[in-house]
Amino acid sequence: MNRYKTLAANTIILGLGQFGSKILVFLMIGFYQTALGKQGYGEVNNIVDTATLIMALATLSVGESIIRFGIDTAYDNKQVFSIGIDITFAGVIASMIFVPLIGLFSGIFPESTVFTLLRNYSWLTILYVTTGSIKSSCALFVRSIGHVKLYAIDGILTTIMNIVFNVILLFTFNLGNLGYLLSVILADVCSIVFLSFTAKLKSYYTFRGIDRNMIGVMLRFCIPMIPTTIMWWIINVSDSFMISEMIGMEASGIYKAASRFPSMISIFSGIFSQAWNMSAISENNSSTIAKFYTNVFDIFQSTVYVIAGALFVVIKPLILMIYDSAFYEAYQVTPFIILSVVFTCFSTFMGSVYVASKQSVRSMVTAGIGAAANIILNIIMINLWGIYGATFASFLSFIIIFTVRAADTHRIVFMDLKLPKMGLNILLLITMGIVIFFVENETIYYIALGGLFTVILAFNFRAGIRAVRMVLKKEVIE
Repeated sequence: MNRYKTLAANTIILGLGQFGSKILVFLMIGFYQTALGKQGYGEVNNIVDTATLIMALATLSVGESIIRFGIDTAYDNKQVFSIGIDITFAGVIASMIFVPLIGLFSGIFPESTVFTLLRNYSWLTILYVTTGSIKSSCALFVRSIGHVKLYAIDGILTTIMNIVFNVILLFTFNLGNLGYLLSVILADVCSIVFLSFTAKLKSYYTFRGIDRNMIGVMLRFCIPMIPTTIMWWIINVSDSFMISEMIGMEASGIYKAASRFPSMISIFSGIFSQAWNMSAISENNSSTIAKFYTNVFDIFQSTVYVIAGALFVVIKPLILMIYDSAFYEAYQVTPFIILSVVFTCFSTFMGSVYVASKQSVRSMVTAGIGAAANIILNIIMINLWGIYGATFASFLSFIIIFTVRAADTHRIVFMDLKLPKMGLNILLLITMGIVIFFVENETIYYIALGGLFTVILAFNFRAGIRAVRMVLKKEVIE
């Protein structure tokens, strides 16, 4: 199987598993919004975002090492999994001490709605971190050793169990935020049990004979990822936190609702990135790696443009059809969020160069530049334009990250980014955003968006044909 076919096969398998589960989540959005309301919807998202950051800090981002060294055949899988799980459990214990300390800030900053919220849900946050960390380490290891289908099945199972628990705890028992968070926790427990038995993870774990040198190798790779994770968290999450503090929790709920459908692009990017990282690591020493990167990025960016353009066309009817009426205004907030996600995808692709070449420090520095820009721009623009200012700040921040990473990774892998093509597509997407902002007549609105999308589709059609040809070839030598 040629490397393009391998990449396509892994992407399809992961896509079948994860995209289906994500669709189920999207279909549940209206249910969540009705059950929780604007304020509750904003609150649970802030709790989840905080717990996600704590997981990375407490576990030293060891998941990054699990996937990186688990894929690499030069390393012993038993050592990788055993070290990863040991560090994960140590992190879980640390979080039991760290999380309650966050609540102390509510006394120092009594007017802070976020710190007060985290104090009230500290024990649930600990449970969320515990189950989420263990589930993540197990799932990443399963994927790293080639059980891609099992990893995909687990994604569907976890989502189904999450929805089942949500219906019981939110609808039947009406537990609100408590029910939502417990649903995620219980679903993660089901996932851990499922993966442990089906992948026979017990056979990969050992108490004895841990290689201290291997511990050092894994920690040297993942520890620089901690600041990187913090930076990405700041970029992705600081918007909603700053909106919560500067405007209010209801505005944060609207912002999160507006972000849900644009995240569909991130779903595609995330699925592809999982498959792509496996290929990038495996092909890292190939003599034609630069051409491989160039070809894949060309196809990847065309796909992102088409998905983003389609989302611009359908975003308004989707929100009006699925969302609770209190969230209808969210569609007007989406244009710059969609554009932000486009550049998030490109920045993530550039980050794969750092993963494959073990340049985690450079990943940290480039993410740090974007995080600093995001905070400064948020402070300025939220004060000026509220929620819209936050979306524009994110857009500019991700452009900065992509630009810095594109210039930096050029020194590692010389790939052609097709900048004229990128510029034209981004201009077309911005024009679609302007239509959503300013055109009120429904007929003109949909004709304009449909016409612009047709242009994007035609302009990127050739890349799709080229992708099919490369996958169908028995062998590709470049």
